[in-house]
This record gives sequence, C-alpha cells and structure tokens, in this order.
Amino acid sequence: MKTGAFRHAISLLILVILAGAALFLSACREDETRSLANELDHMLEQKHRFELKKERRIARLRERLQVNDLSPEQEYEINTELYKEFRKYKSDSAIRYVERNLELARQMNDRIRYYGSELQLAQLCSFLGRSVEANQILSSMRASDLTPELRPVYYRTWSNYYQHYASLSNQNKYLELREIYRDSLLQVADPASFRSQINRSYVLMNDGRLDEARTLLTGMLARIEKDSPEYAETTYAMGRLCKKCNDHGNETKYYLLSAIADLKNATKENASFQTLAITCYNDGELNRAYRYTQAAIEDALSSNIQFRTAWMSEFYSIISAAHQAKEAKVKSRLQYYLVLISVLSLVLILLFVYAVRQMRRLYRVKEELSQANGLLRKLNDELNGKNQQLLDSNDVKEQYIARFFDFCSTYIDKLEDYRKSLKKLFQDRRFDDLGKRLKSTSMFESELDELYRNFDAIFLSLYPSFVEDFNALLVEEERIVPKTGDLLNKELRIYALLRLGITDSAKIASFLRCSLSTVYNYRTKVRNKAAISREAFEKEVMEIGTSRQTDPDSF
Repeated sequence: MKTGAFRHAISLLILVILAGAALFLSACREDETRSLANELDHMLEQKHRFELKKERRIARLRERLQVNDLSPEQEYEINTELYKEFRKYKSDSAIRYVERNLELARQMNDRIRYYGSELQLAQLCSFLGRSVEANQILSSMRASDLTPELRPVYYRTWSNYYQHYASLSNQNKYLELREIYRDSLLQVADPASFRSQINRSYVLMNDGRLDEARTLLTGMLARIEKDSPEYAETTYAMGRLCKKCNDHGNETKYYLLSAIADLKNATKENASFQTLAITCYNDGELNRAYRYTQAAIEDALSSNIQFRTAWMSEFYSIISAAHQAKEAKVKSRLQYYLVLISVLSLVLILLFVYAVRQMRRLYRVKEELSQANGLLRKLNDELNGKNQQLLDSNDVKEQYIARFFDFCSTYIDKLEDYRKSLKKLFQDRRFDDLGKRLKSTSMFESELDELYRNFDAIFLSLYPSFVEDFNALLVEEERIVPKTGDLLNKELRIYALLRLGITDSAKIASFLRCSLSTVYNYRTKVRNKAAISREAFEKEVMEIGTSRQTDPDSF
C-alpha cells in the first residue's frame, strides 16, 4: 500500500512539473512574440530610414549608367541590378529598365538575354494586373527554346501568373494551374537552390506532409542570412506551416519576423503585413490589425501591385469598421468613467470647482452640438443632392413618356395616311394597285424597323454600356458586333429583353416577329459562346448595369 501511494505521488509530481514547464515555455513564447511586435511597431515609425537606404543604392546604380562609353553588355547588367532593386519596390520603374534591356538584347542579338528580359517583363505585368499582356508574353515562349537556367524562371513566372490571376478574378480554379507549374518548376530547378526549396515547402504543405516541410524550412532558416529577402520568404512559409499545424503562437512569431525583414529591405510587394493583419484581427488585437493593414495598403499602392491592392482594399473596410467600433466603445467607457468621477468629485470639492466643471461640461456639449450641426448641414447637402438626382430622373422619365406618345401619335398618323391612300385607290377603282398595296409588306417592315430602332435607342439610354458588358461575358473571338448603323442586332435584342425582365421566350418571339424555335436557337447559340458557365451566363446578363465587387485572395 505504501509503495502504491509513493508511486502515485511521484506521478502527480511529474505531471505538475510538466504542466509548469509547459506554462513557462508558453509564457516565454508570448514574451518573445510581444517583443517582436513591439520591435515591428517601432520600425514602422522609422520606415522612411529603410526606404532612404534603398533609394541610395538605386542612386548609385543610376550614377553608373551615366558613365560614358558603356558597352551594351555593361548597360544590360546595370539595368538588371536596377530591375532587381525596383521589382518589389516600384514595379512601374522596374518595367522601364526591363524594356530597355529588351532593346539592348535585340541590338546584341542575344536570345538568352532577350528571353530573360521577357520573363522579367511578364512577371512585372502579372504584378501590375496586366494579365493579358503577361499571358501573351509567356504564351509566345516554349520551355524547349529556353536554356536550362531560364526554364525554372519560365515555370515560376507561369506559377506566379496563375496565383495573381486567381486573386484578381476570385476564381480558385486557376490555383490548380499554379500547382501544375510549381511541380514543373521543381522538376527542372536545382534542388539545392533557394527558389526550388521554398516552392518544395509549399508543395509539401499542400500534400499534408507537414513534418517534411518543417524539416526543410528549419534547415533553410539555419543557412539563410537573417533579415535578408530570402529570410522574409522563408519565415513567411514557416508561419503558413505553423497555421496548418494549429501552432498559433509560432505562426504569429514567424509572420512578425517576415514583416520585420520585409520592412528592413523596403520590400513593398509582400504578404507578411496583410497576413499579420488578419492574424491580429482574429486575435482581437484591432489596433495592430488596423496599423498593419494600413502598412500593407500603403506598400501595395506604392509598388502598384494590383492583386494585393484589390484584396487588401476589401479587408481594410472590415478592419477599419472593427477598429472604429472598438474606439467608440472605449470612448463610451471613458466617458462613463469621466461622468462617474465627476459626480463623485462634486461631493468632495467646493461649489466653485463644481461650477467650473459644469461650465467645462457645457462647453464640451456646445462643441458636440456644433459638430452635430455641421453633420446635419452635410446630411442636408447630401439630401439636396439626392433630390436633384430624383428631379433629373423624373426629367428623363418625362422625356421617355413624351417620346412614347410622339411615337404612338406618329404611328396613328401613318395608319390614317395609309387608310386614305387605300380609300383613294378604291374610289378610283384601281383594284389592281389596291391589291398590290394590300399584298405588299414594305410598310410593315419599315414600321417594324422603326420600332426596333426606337427600342434600341431607349434601351441603350437606360444601359449605355450594355453591348460592352454583354461582350465581356463572351469569349473574345465570339463577341457580337452590330452592323454599321445598327445599335443592336437580333441576338442582342433577345438578351436586352431578358435584361428588362421578359424571360418568356414566346413573348420575345412575338416582339421580334420570329418563331419560338428561333429564339431558343439564338439563346442556346449565345450561351455556348459564354466565357463563364452556361448556367451562370443569363444570370450575369440580368445583373448588367448593377454594381458588383469581388474579393481577391492573398498570397
């Protein structure tokens, strides 16, 4: 019995020691994370210092370009260095040096340098949201035409292109193509290179091989110089890995390390700040989330990186609203305590002090009323603007009603003239001419054309960009262009009627004076030309003219 009790006591002691050690390690990790967060906040205030160092490096490179008698090869190498400095700092400037290198490569008749510059240009176009141009450049190349050194760059550029395009278009199907090119990159890249290893870590994470990914990234961090651009990418990847492992403490730590390295290198195209902002937001640290979101948007706007700007602008509104709500709550609580302290102080202080406090309180109320009056004036101005818009809308409606009555009146006059002409033929006993007139369909066709012209004009005045928006839903080579002089054709009129809410094919056929099968055939034919799914096509048509917004994904 004594032996059993002793063993039980030892077991309890071991459990207590282990629990204490876990708590100690957790507290140490929290202290480290808090220290890193404070360091990052301090560095954000000194952000201009790191940008100044970057600008000095750029200035020295530009001075080298001013040297006389530079050979094309020398100018090419200096431009390449400037491209590297600007690529994740100011993409617009980087393009200028890449385009100059393309000219130099053509002058030197150097295909290797030319293809290398083309791949750099494609990467920059992808960053800037110029997806069509990037696709055209990449599609003009074949991997078999490239040197072994350029093939990894080719596959990496394709992989990044589909990642950026998926973010801008909010279509995750392109992420599958990104992974395909990432696999191709791993097959041709040097396994010992940094780029190959960082891509392999993401492949391992996506395959669920988290232990292998951790081993790989841990080894990379031991070799890479701290606070270098490669260190920023590696710590970011480690943060992603910790997220998959539900290791939240280390996840935040590595995102902070990545953001610090990006800041020191003046790297504007980064994923660390926006991911860190999301993490802080989920942890309820709204002040830091707001601060990091602002930093991410400033970087994206400064570097003109479209796929990050699109996503962060949407997330910024969420963070900003939550931040303002928290500030309002804190302000309300402070006001409550202020009032409470004021009430308690009234009991302890002299009447004179009480009167002074009351006067100050009245002054604050007066300022708030002044602000409220200013807000009311602003709202009144906005209301007047809305009323003016309603008046303008009523004017447009009156014009359309007047046009409708004018059209009807004109049509009645034409019918009366036609009746009189038939009556005259009858009175003159010109029965042959009367028969020809009755058999002729020219008036019917003319009036039908006039009806369609009026319909086209009125519809396009309501939806001026209908044709452009409609064609944007079709594949490029199948887009519909009306004949010269026509505003719409039969296919466009069918979908114009659908946009107006007339979905019954029989009614559409009656209006367009064609068979029901013709309407079905036209609708089926156009749906087959759609650049999106056939099921979603007509729904998208019904939304033409309304405001819609998408939320791009992040790195």
